[in-house]
Amino acid sequence: MPPVDINGLSAPEVRPYHVLVTGFGPFHRHRVNPSWLAVKPLHNTILNIDPPAEPNTIDDQLIIAEADIPITRSIHLSTLQVPVTYEDVLSIVPGLHARPPIIPPAVDHDLPDIIPPPDGFDLIFHVGVTGRGPLRMERVGHKFGYNMKDATGCLAPIVRVTREENSNPNHGQSEPSMIERMERARLSGYDIEAPVDGTEPPKRGFGKGYETFSEEIYTDIDVEKLVHHLKKSGIDQIYSSLDAGHYLCDFIYYCSLAESKRATGKADKSTTKVIFLHCPPVDQPLSTEEVTEAIKKSVIWLCGASKSAFPSA
Repeated sequence: MPPVDINGLSAPEVRPYHVLVTGFGPFHRHRVNPSWLAVKPLHNTILNIDPPAEPNTIDDQLIIAEADIPITRSIHLSTLQVPVTYEDVLSIVPGLHARPPIIPPAVDHDLPDIIPPPDGFDLIFHVGVTGRGPLRMERVGHKFGYNMKDATGCLAPIVRVTREENSNPNHGQSEPSMIERMERARLSGYDIEAPVDGTEPPKRGFGKGYETFSEEIYTDIDVEKLVHHLKKSGIDQIYSSLDAGHYLCDFIYYCSLAESKRATGKADKSTTKVIFLHCPPVDQPLSTEEVTEAIKKSVIWLCGASKSAFPSA
C-alpha cells in the first residue's frame, strides 16, 4: 500500500540510493578472485531499508505527519570487476566518480550492463582479498610505497622526488608494516622491486595529477561505528584497520578516496562516499555467502542509519 500524508496525499517520492560494489579479477592462485565471488551476486539487486517498527495506519493506509514524513529509499546495487593492475585502477576509478559515471566494459559477460545513475553513485564499496582471517574494514588509503608487481608483472608509476626530498637523508622507503610483510609473503610469486647498485628503489605510487593530495586519505565514513553495528548484527569476525597493505587494494582505495575529494570541488552536491573491505580466501574462515551478507548489511546500515554518510534526496 502506498504511504499517504494526513491530508490523504501521496508521500513524496525520493530517488533510490545508487551503490557500486567492486571486486577484483584473477591473480596469483585465484583463478576467480574471492572478492568477486562475494560481490558478483549483488549485481542489479535492490535492498530496502526497514520502515519504522510501528507505523500509524487508518483504514489500512500508512499515515505520515506532514512535518515529519519518513523517507523510505531503496538501494540499487551494481557490481564491477576491476583487473589487478595499477594501470587499470588509474584508468577506471576516476570515471566512476564522474557525474554521470563512466563505466568500463564488463569483464564478466554474464552480467547485464550497468546503467550509470545521472547524479553519480552515493557509495562506492570496494572489496579485495587478503590472507586467512577475519574481515577488515579499512579506514585509510596510502599514496606511496607500492613496490610489488601487479598481476601483469608491472609496477606502480614512479613518483618524481623533489629536490628537498632528494637532499633529505631520510627520504628513502620506510620499513614495510606488518600487514605489508604479510601481503608480500602471501604474494610470494610476485616480484618486489629490488635496489640497484645499492641505491633505494624509486618512490612509487601516485604522482602527476595527485600532487595536492595528502600521503594518507581517511574515509569520511565512521568505520568504528560500522564495525560495531556489524558485530551487533552477528558478524563477529571483523575489525577496523589502518593498513590496507600497499598493494592493489590499498592502491584502489587511495585512488577512489582522492577522486571523491577531487569531485567535491566540481559538484554542487555531496560527492560519493568510499569504503574498502578486505575479505579472506573462501572458507578461511568465512564462506562466500557470509562475506556477501556482510557487504549487504554494511550497505544497508550506511544508507539507512548514517545521516552524515549520504546526501538527502
